[in-house]
Amino acid sequence: MDTYADWLRARSDDELRALLSARPELVAPVPADLTALAARAATPAAISRALDRLDRFSLAVLEALLVQSGASTPTGASGQSATPQQSALPAALNATPQETDAALERLRRYGLAWGNGTANPAPGVRQALPHPAGLGPPAQEVFTAYPLERLTTLITDLEGEEPRGFADAARLLQRLAAILADPEPLIADAGPEARAALEQLAWGPPVGRVNDARRPVRVKTAETPIERLLARGLLAAEDDRTVTLPREVALHLRGGRLFRDVSPQPPPLTGGSAAKRPEDLAVRAAAGEAFTAVRQTEELLERWGVEPPAVLRSGGLAVRDLRAAATLLDVEEWRAALLVEVAYAAGLLTRSGDLDGEWLPTPAYDLWLLRDIAGRWTELARGWLRTDRAAGLAGERDDRDRLINALSEGMVRGGAPAIRRTTLEVLAEATGEAPTAEAISTRLTWLQPRRSGPLRDRLVGWTLREAAALGLTGFGQVVPYTRDLLDGGDPGPRLEKHLPAPVDQVLIQADLTAVAPGPLVTDLARELALCADVESTGGATVYRFTPDSVRRALDAGRTGADLIDFLTRHSATPLPQPLSYLIEDVARRHGHVRVGSLTSYVRTDSPATLDEILADRRSGTLRLFRLAPTVLASALPRQELIDALRTMGLAPVAEAPGGGVIVTRPDAHRAEPLPSTEIVRLRPEANADTAMISAAVRALRAGDEATRHGAEQARLRAEAPSGEPPRSPAMATIEHLRDAVERGARMWIGYLDQQGQASSRIVEPVRIEGGFLTGYDATRAAVQRFALHRITGVAEVDSADPATDE
Repeated sequence: MDTYADWLRARSDDELRALLSARPELVAPVPADLTALAARAATPAAISRALDRLDRFSLAVLEALLVQSGASTPTGASGQSATPQQSALPAALNATPQETDAALERLRRYGLAWGNGTANPAPGVRQALPHPAGLGPPAQEVFTAYPLERLTTLITDLEGEEPRGFADAARLLQRLAAILADPEPLIADAGPEARAALEQLAWGPPVGRVNDARRPVRVKTAETPIERLLARGLLAAEDDRTVTLPREVALHLRGGRLFRDVSPQPPPLTGGSAAKRPEDLAVRAAAGEAFTAVRQTEELLERWGVEPPAVLRSGGLAVRDLRAAATLLDVEEWRAALLVEVAYAAGLLTRSGDLDGEWLPTPAYDLWLLRDIAGRWTELARGWLRTDRAAGLAGERDDRDRLINALSEGMVRGGAPAIRRTTLEVLAEATGEAPTAEAISTRLTWLQPRRSGPLRDRLVGWTLREAAALGLTGFGQVVPYTRDLLDGGDPGPRLEKHLPAPVDQVLIQADLTAVAPGPLVTDLARELALCADVESTGGATVYRFTPDSVRRALDAGRTGADLIDFLTRHSATPLPQPLSYLIEDVARRHGHVRVGSLTSYVRTDSPATLDEILADRRSGTLRLFRLAPTVLASALPRQELIDALRTMGLAPVAEAPGGGVIVTRPDAHRAEPLPSTEIVRLRPEANADTAMISAAVRALRAGDEATRHGAEQARLRAEAPSGEPPRSPAMATIEHLRDAVERGARMWIGYLDQQGQASSRIVEPVRIEGGFLTGYDATRAAVQRFALHRITGVAEVDSADPATDE
């Protein structure tokens, strides 16, 4: 192996899959071949992201490799003779060989170290870590910029005589490095003040700022501590204002140690003041919070479906609307902001339009309501885990002293999903006492030292608070169903066992209220919310029947008899007579007047009713005129006419062109989610699924084959079947593709390009989502995305006939 790309090429498929799983951004999009992958892996952005994922000990091992390998080792060559042996690392790090070997294997898996038997820093690592272990460059490198005359003067002062014979810069640098190999006499001669200045740079960073750093100084004429150090070569002037401590001097001051204190093991999770509660108690507490979060989300979105808050011009939700939501749910403002952000992340809430829009539930919310409580919670929890929005920022000020509103772009923090997940994973490892936020932050500092900082610590605190509020933790402990969620499984079955059992009976009372003693089954909850209003929540939910709520159910297509029969079946007590009278009275008047559109019209079987409408002074603005004894026409839109007649005390219903009643619920609104872009790229912290990684590896291998033997020959290996591209019904096509995803089968598809030309492709489907098929295109030797509406049909590769399911 001569290069890093050759080393990658020699990796097995399993090792390549491990690399791409650890660094999923390398396949967004998939490189053409392994040479391109090697180049992308060495870019500064890719190296920085990989370093951000390393724990403190693995990062220390990598820095030790850089220190021991020396500056002369080429980053693109194998450099076997100059590469440090792995046996030297344990002593440098005060660790066991097993611990350093495990760290080196981790570095190889991340592609940050390479080589068999010996370990070499990957290309780009040295540039990303210019001061490994807080050390500056060796003397031969740091003094390279010195002119020959100054090097000669420096050696003369240090050795007491001028160098004899011809001396070029390389020889002088070697002599200077030999002198600095034991710098103690020079440090002692410089004085205690100069030693104190060196001590400040010894553990890094190794650079300092001084004025006129390049001024000529001699040992005999040096006056200040910095001049004495410069004159003895204990500091090197890099430019007019920067001085650097040579590596040899720093290692001497450190006593030969690379790091002050680097432990191969993470710090323990201690510091909790309260002992952990029994698991069953923690699960019950968490499940109670989960149920409350689902119920509050539903209550909030139901209200916003009827009375949507406006979108601010700058985007986001107004402070007054957030406070109103907190008052409605009887929670703190931070919890209301959390529920709003989680609903948005789960796709249940969106804005309508770009200008003068409103925050409205999406059609996905109606589907969400059809799921059981555990299923609803799962969608909320997954949305919270993956969102890059930090709900804890709501109400704070940004760097420009501008208010950060909930649902605004100011809530975005790119590292939030990774910190959120890592915090829960660390919390899941805790045993004994429940760890505090400080203990978890300390562990995270070891796990991800490059990501530490005030914002990370705040995100940890917000994560713990929000996880408790959403029911992912109980008494500071990660519960079993949350572990299922973190592992990518379905937490629903475990959570469902701890949720209150849904009931299908309510207690209807004579004061026109109904009491639900627990969570209702989905059908009952939907119907009851349609015909009654929620009056109070708590241990039991109280609903109140009013003329408006009953009319709402009638507007949705129910009849008075339907409502009475429904309530009778689900009432644990006989249906009170006052409620029956209320329903019958509203139903008797409901639909007596019908409204259509001419732009719109009013029709009734009673001419006298139309006479009353025309005689009413409030009808003057409706621009009504009689078409027939039982029909009035109006220039107003149908909905405006319906609303106006209702203000006059009438109860009209909308009529279809055929004369039937249009089933609507006019007070509930929905907004379509914003269209998604066609190009989907993985976030730096996104986890590519196994199938996508496998497809990427196949594409990389095929790209290498194409480079080696020619692209045309590589394409012939997966030539599409002869004949016209397959055709099949759209629904059958999607079903066949879904089945192929589950079986891992290779399919023949017909695909229309931008010009409408059909072509044949051989595809191994990986996933279907968002209107696109993603898979490995064997005819192009690449991972591609296909718009589903452009796929003309599908057939098995070994089948001559396309699928023709109707």
